[in-house]
Amino acid sequence: MLSTQNERINQITSTLIVGVDIAKFKHVARAQNYRGVELGRPITFENNREGFELFVNLKGHHYGI
Repeated sequence: MLSTQNERINQITSTLIVGVDIAKFKHVARAQNYRGVELGRPITFENNREGFELFVNLKGHHYGI
């Protein structure tokens, strides 16, 4: 079965894209769905183990995943 691009896009329903802007001291993460709609607000976390653990724990609460 041949599908058009729009039909293939409509088949995707649960993709979460998380982009992280890395920096020397603090990182910023932002999430969006497959259509580019921003989900929630950006998360800022420090560039260390505690900051990463905070990000991992907050992303579920912040973005509902």
